Amino acid sequence: MVEPSEPEVLIERRDGLGLITLNRPKAINALNHSMALAITEALRAWVDDHAVRTVVVTGAGERGLCAGGDIVAIHGDAKSGATTADSATGRFWRDEYVLNALIGRYPKPYVVVMDGIVMGGGVGLSGHGSHRIVTERSKIGMPEVGIGFVPDVGGTYLLARTPGEIGTHVALTTARMNAGDAIAAGFADYFVASEHLPALLETLRTESADIAIAKFATDAPGSPLAARSDWIDACYRTDTVEEIVARLQAHEAPEAQAAAAEILSKSPVALKVALRSLRAARTASSLEAVLNEEYRVSIASLSSHDLVEGIRAQVIDKDRNPRWSPPTVAEVTDAQVDAYFAELGELELGLVAPEVAQ
Repeated sequence: MVEPSEPEVLIERRDGLGLITLNRPKAINALNHSMALAITEALRAWVDDHAVRTVVVTGAGERGLCAGGDIVAIHGDAKSGATTADSATGRFWRDEYVLNALIGRYPKPYVVVMDGIVMGGGVGLSGHGSHRIVTERSKIGMPEVGIGFVPDVGGTYLLARTPGEIGTHVALTTARMNAGDAIAAGFADYFVASEHLPALLETLRTESADIAIAKFATDAPGSPLAARSDWIDACYRTDTVEEIVARLQAHEAPEAQAAAAEILSKSPVALKVALRSLRAARTASSLEAVLNEEYRVSIASLSSHDLVEGIRAQVIDKDRNPRWSPPTVAEVTDAQVDAYFAELGELELGLVAPEVAQ
């Protein structure tokens, strides 16, 4: 007899808590469609459930909360030509972004433990929450342009609202943020040493989120990104990738020159689309408006050469040698970038921000 496998997300209601545990530890809890739907169902059910005082989100295993979306499945769709909003991946993204918006407006404390690796889709599950906890093991990032994709899951909303140009640097270089960086950049709120997480989770059973976290939170470690804000702000405060790279290459700081080299290794078209997305998100009226535009960009990416090639090089063949098309930033045309933002008609995501009572 074949033993039944464990659920990919564990959902439990106990002691005033709604407990959500991502449960794919071998895949660093990578998020798939069924997981997103299960989490959404639980969160919606708990809104009016008086037995649930606080939601707590964690990841199984020691490696991280969530390494992102299941990009192997996305690669399969993209390579097979299933590239519309009605494809399996298009439907997954639709429901994932609906979940991101739900988290961003959730009416109860949403405590998320961002321990270990938190990338891409993991940021969507955590970065819009009300109580975001990082540890000394946290590694947080939006690595999309490295696989020919563009930051999504409301990531451009967060990246566009960092102090100065830290978010632009993180998006274009795929830099990893430590705990101090994440708090400085507005991706997290509290630092709790990983050894205290079990006690914190236990205390949440009897105390409010604010009181429980206050008992264990301490000063976060320093932020290397904040310490480099002078050259980051100076070099990234422009609206073309070409000018950003030129400024970085001309700067005396070795870290700036290294950042230029990192950017030039990424997908040229994804870089240009990402920068336009970030600048648009900076003035967007709401998280919902940003998610709507990210959905257009994601669907367009699904039919792009660079998404298939980027995932192949990084995840499938692992040769780390993607052959981008166009191969350089200079060869990416405005028309190619414009195409990523084309409206989807009846297939638009269509999220609407709730009206604020006067």
